Amino acid sequence: MTEDFKYEDCRFADIQMLRYRLDGFDKLTLRQKKLVYCLAEAALWGRDMTFDQFGRYNLKIRKTLEAIYTDYDGDRNSSDFKGLETYLKRVWFSNGIYHHYGCDKFEPGFSKDFFVSAVKRIDHKQLPLQDGQGVEVLLDELLPVIFDAAVLPVKVCKKIGWDLVKSSACNFYEGVSQDEVEDYYSSMKKDASTSPHSYGLNTTVIKENGKISELTWRAGGKYSAAIEKIITWLGKALAFAENDKQRKTIELLIDYYRTGDLGNFNDYCVEWVEDKDSQIDFINGFIEVYDDPLGMKGTWEGLVEYRDVEGTRRTNAISRNAQWFEDQSPVDSRFKKENVTGVSANVICAAMLGGGEYPSTAIGINLPNADWIRARHGSKSITISNIINAYNEAARDNGFIEEFVIDDESRALVKKYGDICDIIHTDLHECLGHGSGQLLPGVDSDALKAYGNTIEEARADLFGLYYIADAKMLELGLLPNAEAYKAGYYSYMMNGLLTQLARIKKGNEIEEAHMRDRALIARWCYEQGKSQNVVEMVCKDGKTYIKINDYVSLRMLFGRLLAEVQRIKSEGDFAAARDLVEEYAVKVEPNLHSEIISRYEGLGIPPYKGFINPVLRLVKDEAGNVVDVNVDYSESYEMQMLRYGKDYSTLI
Repeated sequence: MTEDFKYEDCRFADIQMLRYRLDGFDKLTLRQKKLVYCLAEAALWGRDMTFDQFGRYNLKIRKTLEAIYTDYDGDRNSSDFKGLETYLKRVWFSNGIYHHYGCDKFEPGFSKDFFVSAVKRIDHKQLPLQDGQGVEVLLDELLPVIFDAAVLPVKVCKKIGWDLVKSSACNFYEGVSQDEVEDYYSSMKKDASTSPHSYGLNTTVIKENGKISELTWRAGGKYSAAIEKIITWLGKALAFAENDKQRKTIELLIDYYRTGDLGNFNDYCVEWVEDKDSQIDFINGFIEVYDDPLGMKGTWEGLVEYRDVEGTRRTNAISRNAQWFEDQSPVDSRFKKENVTGVSANVICAAMLGGGEYPSTAIGINLPNADWIRARHGSKSITISNIINAYNEAARDNGFIEEFVIDDESRALVKKYGDICDIIHTDLHECLGHGSGQLLPGVDSDALKAYGNTIEEARADLFGLYYIADAKMLELGLLPNAEAYKAGYYSYMMNGLLTQLARIKKGNEIEEAHMRDRALIARWCYEQGKSQNVVEMVCKDGKTYIKINDYVSLRMLFGRLLAEVQRIKSEGDFAAARDLVEEYAVKVEPNLHSEIISRYEGLGIPPYKGFINPVLRLVKDEAGNVVDVNVDYSESYEMQMLRYGKDYSTLI
């Protein structure tokens, strides 16, 4: 480990880049370190797929911008070049030209004339030109996408009444409408299998000669060049597997990548979730569906991790009591699981981030997503301790609490217990929230369509909010006293009602599923509790704050909403999901929005944060044998992104 480790690296636009430490990595065995190294390489080779999924022009734009950035021989201090530099950094961060949270297209801070001139004056061998293609053809293709705000304006459109497929720029569909896609998959789901496939998870839907079909993402199919590299490194990882269960898991994932068969994916998910003993674990594949307006297509992502032994003792206390939490839930008994099985919860350290988990990453994950696998085989939940630590360190003494928390008493509460409440809420959300409840027989897991992701995240958040105030937290030794949970409640309501607005561009609505979930919960509870004055919006010295007057009643409101959200999911009540989300989770009050943005700007706090990966370096002896794997934190954001663009480029 380097002695001069620093969490923060750089800032640009609305983003702060951080580093995360691989605490305890030096205590792993050499075999485990080699396994991490191989899995880390597999996690990096999928990057181009994520870029392409987020927009069909992203790879060409990235490569063109990188060529200008590295080879441009004009005035590099000009406002145009500096604007291009910032634009490129944002493209790197978001895996494309659309904001990673807001989904709107970036506005270039450089002129069209500058871009055209820069492209023409650099070595054309560095540009993404197809055989025989001239630079003018490339410019004709890219200029409207970059500079015309009306061309492919948003990555994921969720506006009610719109054709969500045609109005979204994400690259999962070609030449088809929303109705055509939904009809296509409805015909597949008529199969009443007890172990259904996640239809559409790993394909692009196309229409040729009036017929709809799919291009499968597999070796020999679409994205083959990237997938073959991943298969190679997964194959190398087999030699260092910790046990037979882990080895079988990797073999099944390789089979899935080779065939694209969703039955193989089910087999892999079952084997993976049943591997409870491995200290090293990983996620690699087309997983989360938040970036598809219909909630079906899996964004490619990679994560390599090793267990945080001390932190896992905490999550084990939660998972051991999973049945108790399910039984005591305030939801209708019809929607509860009679037997909660296979729940495992670990605190982990991330060792490498890739694809949809890089540079911006989650702090907790619960998988698999298939409801039938959760019900029959359980789920795995992780809380990522070194990412949480990095966030917390970056937030120390930045003035946020003083600016947005209403009074000294509340500030003291948040400062003392805020971090632990965030951790416990994440544990409950991931460990039990996502795995709780059940669908009624015959309910399609995709019945809520575009609202499904928001409802699911709200369900897990509400589960955590309801139980963090329970006496069980004290019994299990997870919180220090009966007052600590109030810090979590205050922070959550403040974020949902106020501070997350800093992440939204002026004039926009809330689009991202997690932000909608938080707004839905906070606004619903605020409105429903008005008659009892449970939560107030207070104006003080010209600034808006929240004040919680009745924490006990607020918990009851969380419980009421949890019961309704679980009913919506269990019954597949699309109309109720739509009404709840559209009423509470989408709209933004303009004056309040402007106020929050202004207060954030006054603090100089970027509302978004992302992470630079460490570099894992093999140490070899004179005979060429690997004797260690070292961790290097010295690579800058720019150096890493340029290296990845050169060394892990497969699709262009």
